[in-house]
Amino acid sequence: MNPFRKLAGQTAIYGLPTIAGRLLNYLLVPLYTRAFVPAEYGVVTEVYAYVAFLFVLLTYGMETAFFRFASREEQNSNVFATAMASLGVTSTLFTLAGLIFAPEISAWMGYGNHPEYIRWFILILATDALSTIPYAKLRLDNRPLRFALIKIVNIGANISFNLFFILLCPYLLANYPETGFAGLIGRIYNPETGIGYIFISNLIASLLTFALLLPDMLHKSIKPDPALLKKMLAYSWPLLIFGMAGIVNETFDRVILKHLLPGTATEAMAQLGIYGACYKVSILMTLFIQTYRYAAEPFFFDQARGRHPQDTYARMMHYFLIVCLFIFLSIMLFIDVVMLFVGEAYREGARVVPVLLFANLFLGVFYNLSIWFKLTDKTTYGALISVIGAGITLLLNFLLIPPFGYMGAAWATFACYASMMVISYFLGRKYYPVNYNLAGAAVYTISALSLYGLSLLVQTAGRLIRYGSSAFLLLVFLTFVAYRESKVFRRLIHKA
Repeated sequence: MNPFRKLAGQTAIYGLPTIAGRLLNYLLVPLYTRAFVPAEYGVVTEVYAYVAFLFVLLTYGMETAFFRFASREEQNSNVFATAMASLGVTSTLFTLAGLIFAPEISAWMGYGNHPEYIRWFILILATDALSTIPYAKLRLDNRPLRFALIKIVNIGANISFNLFFILLCPYLLANYPETGFAGLIGRIYNPETGIGYIFISNLIASLLTFALLLPDMLHKSIKPDPALLKKMLAYSWPLLIFGMAGIVNETFDRVILKHLLPGTATEAMAQLGIYGACYKVSILMTLFIQTYRYAAEPFFFDQARGRHPQDTYARMMHYFLIVCLFIFLSIMLFIDVVMLFVGEAYREGARVVPVLLFANLFLGVFYNLSIWFKLTDKTTYGALISVIGAGITLLLNFLLIPPFGYMGAAWATFACYASMMVISYFLGRKYYPVNYNLAGAAVYTISALSLYGLSLLVQTAGRLIRYGSSAFLLLVFLTFVAYRESKVFRRLIHKA
């Protein structure tokens, strides 16, 4: 099969539930930003930033190590059991420690009255960490339907319980207070819990997913292999540093923002809430990158065994960039419509969106480039690049947030991912050369930015003129791409 058709098919199959779920979860943002004031939503933003950091720590690169060892021809059949045993031990220790010290952790974070937040997220993190290897096994075994089904159940549960607790329960109690049904609701719903129901919904969905994946965890009769575990940990520990540094790059701004902003704690949390909500607006770019990664990582390793894999990687990068630029234009040409997804109090943060979109584009390019250190087993270089990026993130956040607020945080993210992309490219040329189409990348990037610049000229015009010109400019970009790529498209269609 044509490798691009295979990648596109796997991206669609594995990515469809992810895209649908993230989009549906994205549709919860209007609910959150209307049900809760920015300061309350700031708590949600901060807690999930810590969760992202801890999830990387809890999985310590074991998913990529699993792909690497399980995809080798001389693979040891104990890889799955070894990875699961390792994650099982570390997740259990983490859970016990987290539950014991939940009150102290809560007080340290400034949520002294809500240690339950910590307990809920300890359980969420442990169950999600244990679920990573069964999910990876489904992808490696090409079982997309089961993968998609479990993802859909997780998504449906999370969304349903969010709607139930945040929308339906308050409505029933307010409008039907004297009915027996309202009495039942009153036993399971407490208005004082507030944003806690976002966390509770997440926990229910994670536990349900864990239960559905349990048969995949238990049916293996093969025992863990200590010698294999040493090899897997030797491969994965640089990926842990890589992941930890990467999550610093991704979430540190939302952790530190409230500490660096002037004003009261409530005002700082409100700014954090606005920044977190507007960060969500760039979700279409993030969605595509995440979906692409689901299919691309096992695909990269599979293609490495074929002839001229570098040519395949170069073409993958080329079309990846085109799609990302199309997403950028689609969002920015219709940004006033996109911003309706968040509450009115949050829309002042729209100016961070183009910066964050391009920052995520750079991150996606970096993920493509990262194949060189994964295939050559030079994962320490990946860790080093991420550590450099983390250093840039830390420095620029401390320098830019006090004078520029969350806009400084956005530019710090932009500079971090741009630097990582450039460093990885030049190191990759030395250790695993791939002839990327730099000229094509430059032409398309300049074209997209120029079209976006033209759209700003009619920003103050009437709605009909703005939308009409935006649609025309998007069509211009697509026509330009089709014209330049027509020969390649015809060749691919002919081969298919």
